[in-house]
Amino acid sequence: MRSSNPVFSRRGFTRGNDYAGFESAGARGGSAYGGGNPYGGAPGGPYGGGQGGPYAGPPRNPYDQPGPASPERLEEMYAAPAAGPAQTGRMTIDDVVTRTAATLGTVAAGAVLGWVALPDRVGVAVGAALIAFVLAMVQAFKRRPVPALILGYAAFEGVFLGVLSREYNQAWQGAPVQAVLGTMAVFAGMLVAYRARIVRVTARYQRIGMAVAIGFVLAMVVNLLFAAFGGSDTLGLRTGPLGIVFCLLGVALGAFFLSLDFRQIEDGVRGGAPREESWLAAFGLTLSLVWIYLELLRLIAILRD
Repeated sequence: MRSSNPVFSRRGFTRGNDYAGFESAGARGGSAYGGGNPYGGAPGGPYGGGQGGPYAGPPRNPYDQPGPASPERLEEMYAAPAAGPAQTGRMTIDDVVTRTAATLGTVAAGAVLGWVALPDRVGVAVGAALIAFVLAMVQAFKRRPVPALILGYAAFEGVFLGVLSREYNQAWQGAPVQAVLGTMAVFAGMLVAYRARIVRVTARYQRIGMAVAIGFVLAMVVNLLFAAFGGSDTLGLRTGPLGIVFCLLGVALGAFFLSLDFRQIEDGVRGGAPREESWLAAFGLTLSLVWIYLELLRLIAILRD
């Protein structure tokens, strides 16, 4: 699975999906959800002719075989129970919702701990952020999702957010609550726009968005270096009108990452991705929501100054 965050972009549900722009399905001689889908089944299987995919195999349905059906076989098929997610082992939307709730719940628990038990501990917050970054990078280079790494990232990221949010709340009363509400609004708005196909994740859309994201990250890194070694916010990306513009751009990029998350989840469910991939979907959504929250927190601070 490919994460929406540009740092974690090695794998993707949409490999071979021309719509999402990772690789042309037509070039592989299959449809977007057939021959080019890495989660497709064997020819004649319920998810198309996905030859060569990492999860390709014989048809899972013992009755999905060529040839006419005998009356006995039809009776047996009729009496058999319907296959559910537990029987197929494939990812469902419910799996993604459950894993995302667990991950965000861990972030919230860590935030409460950082806010209540670790007040004015900026050093602890920085250490927690570094640990969270390391855990996220380790997961990014794993071939399969490791729930312990994802939940560990969520816990330490939550501690960092809790301490940071308390600092912002002391300087700008109510800013964290406003940032949380704003993050929820961006998520809901982007979900509605994606479901209504107002936003379409095409190859061109992704290329432009990723180019802007790379430029944004590089500009922030340069600004951080100037601030660290120059003793001031030399580029002015954290204050004033330019700071507001960059914060709004950061929120827009967070919404862009969410749209990639939604597309990857849709492709994974439709293509029959393994159930464990729902952990990576939850991981990507958490990264995007944390990104949006931090940008909104910074935007609120600039506006209220």
